[in-house]
Amino acid sequence: MRSHIEKKPLSCSVCGKTFPKKAKLEMHSRTHTGEKPFACSVCGRRFTRKGHLDGHVRIHTGETPFSCSVCGQAFTHQINLMNHARTHTDAKPFSCLVCGKAFSRKQHLNCHAITHTGEKPFSCSVCGQKFTRKGSLKKHGMTHTGEKPFSCSVCGQKFTRKGSLKKHGMTHTGEKTFSCSVCGKAFSLKNLLKDHTRTHTVERPFSCSVCGKTFKERGTLNIHTRTHTGEKPFTCSVCGQRFTRKGSLNVHARIHTGEKPFACSVCSETFSLKGHLVAHTRIHTGEKPFVCSVCGQTFKEKGSLNTHVRTHTNEKPFPCSVCGKAFSLKHQLEGHTKTHTGEKPFPCTVCGQSFSRKGNLKTHIRTHTGEKPFSCSVCGRVFSHKQNLKIHTKSHTDEKPFSCSVCGKTFKEKGILNIHTRIHTGEKPFSCSVCGKTFTLKSGFQIHKRTHTGEKEKPFSCTVCGQTFTHNESLKRHIMIHTGQKPFSCSVCGRRFIRKLRLIIHARTHTGEKPFSCSVCDKAFSQKQDLLMHTISHTS
Repeated sequence: MRSHIEKKPLSCSVCGKTFPKKAKLEMHSRTHTGEKPFACSVCGRRFTRKGHLDGHVRIHTGETPFSCSVCGQAFTHQINLMNHARTHTDAKPFSCLVCGKAFSRKQHLNCHAITHTGEKPFSCSVCGQKFTRKGSLKKHGMTHTGEKPFSCSVCGQKFTRKGSLKKHGMTHTGEKTFSCSVCGKAFSLKNLLKDHTRTHTVERPFSCSVCGKTFKERGTLNIHTRTHTGEKPFTCSVCGQRFTRKGSLNVHARIHTGEKPFACSVCSETFSLKGHLVAHTRIHTGEKPFVCSVCGQTFKEKGSLNTHVRTHTNEKPFPCSVCGKAFSLKHQLEGHTKTHTGEKPFPCTVCGQSFSRKGNLKTHIRTHTGEKPFSCSVCGRVFSHKQNLKIHTKSHTDEKPFSCSVCGKTFKEKGILNIHTRIHTGEKPFSCSVCGKTFTLKSGFQIHKRTHTGEKEKPFSCTVCGQTFTHNESLKRHIMIHTGQKPFSCSVCGRRFIRKLRLIIHARTHTGEKPFSCSVCDKAFSQKQDLLMHTISHTS
């Protein structure tokens, strides 16, 4: 003990720490007094030690006196060279006493040690958020001040972090010094290469302490952790909305600025998100890179593929919290929810009718404009709804992809299959709120409701002759008598019909098909009506 005191005879009057020399005691004392006697003549920044000032001045002069003997890279400080040299040797001399993990820098070990204690000694004086590192607190503080001290010498763009400036600088130079030893792909930053390397392995070294989910990158883990904590550290300065990711805030900000920085090189249409531009470009290229592994159908967007896959799995991950009904698409649930609330936030500016969905309003407006933007590539018939065109297209083919699991009957539309299924289940999902009567079909329910409301039994009237109809579809077919329109043509003789059923009956004159047979004498007929007339001959 005596020899130790003789070596360090000078002690600090504040904390008692001892020093061998007066100069070192004076430097230490400044940590208590806050004195910074050495000032930079260029920017005025002050330092407690002359050596720190000397190192800082090199930022202004550009002097880098310490160079690596392996790769030649030069540094302003010797300690930076020492840290860099370990990237060639892979030396990690600093080990954690708890878990044994090794680090190339002591400061990395110090930061790591806090992960075992859970200590966050640095707190923000503005919002109270706590951090394990002083540097992280300093960077966080800039989100409140808006300070961006690092500017690009080429384009002038400013950054809060030096590392971000360094990354940005490579967009001007195109420099990519780090290449993957497996596939040869090059990267501008070493950590990007490190993250990429994990795509060749199954390594996911970062695990969530709450749910155990693992990640390939620490940054992804940090973002995931916020799903448990509810933390949303990024706030919009305009409307106050908060976000878990900075990228989400940047995208949101474009709502206020109207910025659309991503432009299509073909048609010049602009987008606020790069992903939207990528998806849009496929309209021009026809590319459909996402393939269904079940049926082989291809899609332009991954989201469309994910939605399609549910038609095979029957997965419906979005349940209604009121009635429990589940949906395969989120927007379908949102639309359904409004049937409980009665909310119809989208009114038509022409007639005032309101709708629960924006898409329904958009479709309704076409009844005023007469717009029919969807045309059949086979017969040229046009439609106001894309779904109607899709259904119509199947009339040109014999495709019936939807089959009943009970009786095997096949259908061209999934909706018709769903209605057919009710024959087996006895389900009647449409219930009258007045008398409680239930219905299998929505159309039957709507007709029934008129008995309570006093509405005309046939509310759809022809503007030409005044004839009235129970259903809108019946009115549409009737109007064809006045217009002369006959959309259904025979592929054999070319004869045209107003109704599809008439075409089907007519086609039997060419095929000789007689699907209706008498149960008494086995005589067959091409039309059901003829069979009924024949049946009378047996009863009489």
